[in-house]
Amino acid sequence: MQPFLDWLTHLPLGALYSALALAAALENIVPPIPADTVVALGSFLAARGQGNPWLSFAATLGGNIVGATIMFAVGRRYGAGFVRRRIPGLDAAKHERRLRALHGKYGLAALFFSRFLPGVRAVVPPFAGALRLSPVRSIAAMGLASALWYGAITWLAYRVGNSWEALMESVRSLNLALAIGAATLVALAVGIWLVARRRASAR
Repeated sequence: MQPFLDWLTHLPLGALYSALALAAALENIVPPIPADTVVALGSFLAARGQGNPWLSFAATLGGNIVGATIMFAVGRRYGAGFVRRRIPGLDAAKHERRLRALHGKYGLAALFFSRFLPGVRAVVPPFAGALRLSPVRSIAAMGLASALWYGAITWLAYRVGNSWEALMESVRSLNLALAIGAATLVALAVGIWLVARRRASAR
């Protein structure tokens, strides 16, 4: 990974934007690609090279949505079994069960919040496809989550100054905060659902 990051530092702005799009797309296709680090560095370099934050954001978001759409189509075409065989290292079967259960209770909100959970976000698009969910609504929900996440990283990269270490610390803190927040909301929703179910059963 380090040689690739070193290579990024020597790219002109146009090629750098393309590299951002590619990294964001590959996060969905070849997990676990550390796209957060690549996007943070790419946007950081673009900012130092008088790049445009909106172009950095557009390249990243566009690449991520394209990658998610490809994996959604793969899951829809070949099914969950194919996905499990291709990414066994992520405990795909467990994440599939979790996504099925969450979607059954909370619909597209489950896709949105799952995209903020480390270790889960990469399997959301193919399993959403395997579940035969609405393509337009599913991609919209995942795209909104990606827009918030990559928008935050791009904003940090342009605001942090000249310290790469400070940027990475900010990204790690943001990643942790979003993961905790998403996990808390999911747990709260599950708790509310369980309480409501028990009350309904007691009547």
